[in-house]
Amino acid sequence: MPDTQYLLLADTLRPLLNKFYRAHNSPMRAAGEGQSWVAKRGAIIAGLNLTPIAQGHWLTGLFVDPAHRGQGIAAMLVERARAQLPGPLWLFCHPDLQALYERMGFATAPALPQALADRLERYRRSKSLIAMGIDPLVSSTRDRV
Repeated sequence: MPDTQYLLLADTLRPLLNKFYRAHNSPMRAAGEGQSWVAKRGAIIAGLNLTPIAQGHWLTGLFVDPAHRGQGIAAMLVERARAQLPGPLWLFCHPDLQALYERMGFATAPALPQALADRLERYRRSKSLIAMGIDPLVSSTRDRV
């Protein structure tokens, strides 16, 4: 298997992540603020966005090229990005993806910052979504017990 690089994308290179999303007919877009991360094997094969909110970050736009799925790329990309960030990480996902995120350490029904709780309420008017989160303080406490 070729070496995979997991990189924080420079702000000036965000258009490359948008090009990746478009090439796969994904409606996702690189966030205007925060961080964009990519996995590369020469070309971009996965990406995600992390937007600061409250004392944590909101994960959006996690997408792996279908030809590279099932290899742990999404989990490694999330892990590498999380290692650089303090505080909790939240996301919204379709219920079909719950097991994937649980394998990455996320749990359902996290305490959401009000801004995310309001956004989730709006999104749920037209989409079936669940909120998930991971808090490094809670995770590390649980690991010590």
